[in-house]
Amino acid sequence: MNPFYHICFVVPDIEAAMADLTRTVGVEWGAVKDDELGPWQYRMAFSRSGFPAFELIEGPAGSPWDSTLGARCDHIGYWADSVEESAQRLTEEGFPADFSGCAYGRLYSYHPVPSLGVRLEMMDISRQDNFMATWMS
Repeated sequence: MNPFYHICFVVPDIEAAMADLTRTVGVEWGAVKDDELGPWQYRMAFSRSGFPAFELIEGPAGSPWDSTLGARCDHIGYWADSVEESAQRLTEEGFPADFSGCAYGRLYSYHPVPSLGVRLEMMDISRQDNFMATWMS
């Protein structure tokens, strides 16, 4: 699989966003899943129409995916051989993380790239098999 594997949109209404992408470009979806990270409960879905995938997240106010701020392109996801090494390299290049799931036992970090208006997500490759089993089966 290519290291670039998804693009994520934060949305205030996940079902409406799924329906719109299905109606307009034929995206097929897996089930919406409820998840929790630290103090935040959120909803997410991934497309099953091939790669790169679409990810949609509906998150609560104050979370890393605050959907009360409106719909937006939030991040571009990449597999990293080591999230720690990738995060360090991006930080050295001037793109420090604004959020890391590592503190919550999830090996990923988000790095804002202001010139693009999105964050890069570095997801540890060790999570790839679980991702494929959860979202692509």
